Amino acid sequence: MDAIELSLFASRIEAVCDEMGAVLQRSAFSPNIRDRLDFSCAVFDPAGELCAQAAHIPVHLGSMAYAMRGLVGAVDWAPGDMLIVNDPYLGGTHLPDVTLIAAVFLDGRLIGFVANRAHHADIGAEAPGSMPISRRLDEEGRIIPPALLLRGGELDEALFGEITAATAAPAVTEADFTAQISANRVGVRRLQALAEARGEAVYLQALAALNDYAAALAGEALAALPEGSHHFIDYMDDDGQGHARLPIRVCVTVADGGVEVDFSGTAEQVPGNVNCPLSVAAAAVYYVFRCLLPPQTPACAGSFRAIRIRAPEGSLVNARRPAAVAAGNVETSSRIVDALLGALAGALPARIPAASQGTMNNLAMGARGADASWDYYETLGGGMGGGPQQPGLSAVQTHMTNTLNTPIEVVERFYPLRVTRYAIRRGSGGAGRHPGGDGLIREYEFLAPAQVTLLTERRTTAPWGLQGGDAGRPGVNLLNGRPLPPKVALEVAAGDRLTLETPGGGGWGGVACRPE
Repeated sequence: MDAIELSLFASRIEAVCDEMGAVLQRSAFSPNIRDRLDFSCAVFDPAGELCAQAAHIPVHLGSMAYAMRGLVGAVDWAPGDMLIVNDPYLGGTHLPDVTLIAAVFLDGRLIGFVANRAHHADIGAEAPGSMPISRRLDEEGRIIPPALLLRGGELDEALFGEITAATAAPAVTEADFTAQISANRVGVRRLQALAEARGEAVYLQALAALNDYAAALAGEALAALPEGSHHFIDYMDDDGQGHARLPIRVCVTVADGGVEVDFSGTAEQVPGNVNCPLSVAAAAVYYVFRCLLPPQTPACAGSFRAIRIRAPEGSLVNARRPAAVAAGNVETSSRIVDALLGALAGALPARIPAASQGTMNNLAMGARGADASWDYYETLGGGMGGGPQQPGLSAVQTHMTNTLNTPIEVVERFYPLRVTRYAIRRGSGGAGRHPGGDGLIREYEFLAPAQVTLLTERRTTAPWGLQGGDAGRPGVNLLNGRPLPPKVALEVAAGDRLTLETPGGGGWGGVACRPE
């Protein structure tokens, strides 16, 4: 294929992912998927190699890219089959993220897969929001090992019923899973049409050419990095179970046109849920290096061929079953990004920004009862780190997440909540030649009793500045004005007010004085 044909093919296959995402968003019932856009869609070749993805959520997509080959290779696929899985130790992230994988056949031959992953606010945990302060994986909800949810296009009603019945609102869960099934069915039809129009052989050659092109672009970019080893250490605040200041140590070695990322010296896995499976750590690594590649580099497996990852088994970034992982996906992945950027700052001082907020500020809440049963989950934006060319943005999601906020109108319509304050947290970004962005303040008044879980970071460790810039201000959690720890589960009464002040980003470059 010539360059123009390859570019057109890349755009067409990416459009399949975009359309899948549009179908999923518009047919889902829950605000978490419909409004926050907590989902991702991708296309894979017959061997499970990533070929295209939409601009969705990095931690979803990178982990799928890392683990899909093993998932699809263990199944004897037939037309109409669709597999469901959420097991973090078999290619998932954490239990609320449920993945559906559909096989794509043309004239009886397997030509690839489409997949989507969506976050369900309730996946059967005792704690509303299915993001508890857990110590074991099975406390975080229903574990779904790889299983065929559809065989030959027919739904396994028994399996579907078991999964949905474990949730507090089965009708909503059924609707969201149906939206995921529908998105995959659209993806299957679009890929079949694309392959049929070009011919199966040409289609498969185009997939291989796309990955080869991505590998070539990535190879050129990585070869331009200064050779040598670059070290950095950053810390998690705590694990919610009494273990604080947990180190994530990384050594990035650039040599012979390739990169090795070594996490030796990182803390061992802990009783709390900040552990993460290797697929999540890989997603963070892939994300960082994808940011260093030319913007036209296709988002496919070829981009990552020259990257090797070493992570000690049983560590915080390569935990063993049955370690709890609910916050590892959201919080530890964010700190891995910070550590990698810190290591690369020594090699690329003119390209690497200061630390962003370094947390997703996870808030899960709800109630269980005969009169009212509800689950709600959201993440909150914060400050982006200032960079060599520009200041950081304020009140945005950064790095491993790419979701929206939940509109106040949606929150107040569907849940017994009132948002009493939503504002930028002025002055929380670090000062610098290019200052860090500010965090935000969001305050909720409870109109009925509820259970609440907070899984937050950067409350005791600040987002660092670079090249003489100041650190951003750590975040603050408050209940009725009283401080709360970074990770906590609590009961609230009607009239209570919960306030989250999210961290600011670090500043980049020294300044003579801090502005007032």
